[in-house]
Amino acid sequence: MRALDLNYMLGLVPVILGYVPLTIGMALAAMAGALVLASLMAVERVVRVPVLDLFVKLFISFFRGTPLLVQLFLFYYGLPQILPVLAGINGVTAAIIGLTLHFSAYMAESIRAAILGVDRSQWEAAKSVGMTQTQSMRRIILPQAARVAAPTLANYFIDMIKSTSLAFTLGVTEMMGATQKEAAGSFLYFEAFLVVAVLYWVIVEMLSLLQKRLELRLNKALAR
Repeated sequence: MRALDLNYMLGLVPVILGYVPLTIGMALAAMAGALVLASLMAVERVVRVPVLDLFVKLFISFFRGTPLLVQLFLFYYGLPQILPVLAGINGVTAAIIGLTLHFSAYMAESIRAAILGVDRSQWEAAKSVGMTQTQSMRRIILPQAARVAAPTLANYFIDMIKSTSLAFTLGVTEMMGATQKEAAGSFLYFEAFLVVAVLYWVIVEMLSLLQKRLELRLNKALAR
């Protein structure tokens, strides 16, 4: 049994850290897109527009019922064969779109549950002052639902950070992609993957601390 090459591991840390901005950037871009898409789908699932509702349910079912890796491969390698306009898409863009679509399906259900959790009296109060359904949703219901859904959405963002590691399968050199290349060159696979695992762990723990602070603030605001 050989000893760990600590010098190699320490030297690898700054190399992988150099790709953290790309990893975080992909997750932030995907989170922004997923929030918008999920909010629209959640609102639709509440108001239930007949034909659109069927499409939204099918979308949510598909992206919740199939693995993210399969979706990334289908979008990046498969769709360009039948839609030539997608042939020029790069791995980063494909990964962001894939993450957006995948997580929006989960987030839509969380936001919908938060909307339905708003007391019915809030709808009635908004209606009594002459607000339309759209105005009630935008000004009264969604802000309250956002407070309830925020902790869950923060968890999805943490999951999204970890899921960016699949982008290396599309040729993206992010944290995992850089680690794979370094390991292939040195043949020190255990040390390389141990380093990236610890770095992901540290990032997730830091985000978890921020999430807990967010929850405390929201709980204080709701208690007032």
